[in-house]
Amino acid sequence: MKIASLIIILFFATNVNAQLTKVDLQASGLTCSMCSNSINKSLKTLDFVDKVDANIKNSTFEITFKPNAKVDFDKIKKKVEDAGFTVANFSANYKFNNVQIKNEQHVMIGEKTFMFLNVTSQQLNGEKTIRIIDKGFVSAKDFKKNTAFTQMQCYKTGYAAACCTKDGLVTGTRVYHATI
Repeated sequence: MKIASLIIILFFATNVNAQLTKVDLQASGLTCSMCSNSINKSLKTLDFVDKVDANIKNSTFEITFKPNAKVDFDKIKKKVEDAGFTVANFSANYKFNNVQIKNEQHVMIGEKTFMFLNVTSQQLNGEKTIRIIDKGFVSAKDFKKNTAFTQMQCYKTGYAAACCTKDGLVTGTRVYHATI
């Protein structure tokens, strides 16, 4: 019983060591201000989104969230796709407090599981931007280029596979792949 309690405490302790402050995404396929407006309206329908600021010149959107909201990156991506476009770049800004990361190792940040690729081992503190490099969060060309940084099956699918169980993940757990 004591071991289970300790594991739960450690799990929640690592989850509170980072706070998501905003997401910046760049969409591709936009040709006019109506396209940008379509994405903007679509993103605003998400219950966790507080504000969306669009920059028509470079097809980017800065998304901020309601306090204590559970943010779902996949739902953000889907809203862009539902509007008829694709995500070309997706970055999340976090305020970190002593979060240790290592290359090709899973880490819980907030309520999400991440695997960092092409990074040096480091401790994250303060405001940092991480770039999500999963399929659908970057261009197809960038996704293919990033496959050189790992042989882990979870990068191809976005979900924990047998190769991830060494880090204690259950097969099928959503894993976001990121770099700094």
